[in-house]
Amino acid sequence: MTQSTPTTQGTGTRDVRFEGNTVAQPHGDGPGATRCPDCTDGLGKPREVKPGSFRDKLQHNRPVYFAWRIGVFIVGLLFVLLGVALTALPGPLTIPPVLLGLWVWSTEFDWARRLFATFRRKAVATWKHAKQHPVSSIAVTVGGLVLAGVAFWAVGHFELVDRAKDALGIGS
Repeated sequence: MTQSTPTTQGTGTRDVRFEGNTVAQPHGDGPGATRCPDCTDGLGKPREVKPGSFRDKLQHNRPVYFAWRIGVFIVGLLFVLLGVALTALPGPLTIPPVLLGLWVWSTEFDWARRLFATFRRKAVATWKHAKQHPVSSIAVTVGGLVLAGVAFWAVGHFELVDRAKDALGIGS
């Protein structure tokens, strides 16, 4: 079923054709938005797999595959939640678990793969920038580590946790 609907974008209009399950772009700008009618589990379209692979065999057993996708989602969610929980600690400890959770999700879900690819591109760009400006990168890194060390020392030396508990009225 092909349906043409004019839509406005900016100052002009354009024709949008709906072909089957996708929005076809009139000027070959890619396939457009996709909806997956077969993905009733609410987790999005599964990634494409090679025929005969573990995932291909797994996909042929629908209940086991559904359980697999739920398991992947839960494991990824646990890592992301761990990263969020670690935000209470100083330093970059929150980033690795969140990225690990996103990577786990990206093994099964297209939306996570696209998000993970964005983080990967930014990481590569940051690493390239750090290699082009080694002195400032080293200064920022060492300065951050020194400040974190000073903060840890001050908390221990001045017994700031105990003082905060006393100020808040939390007894031990």
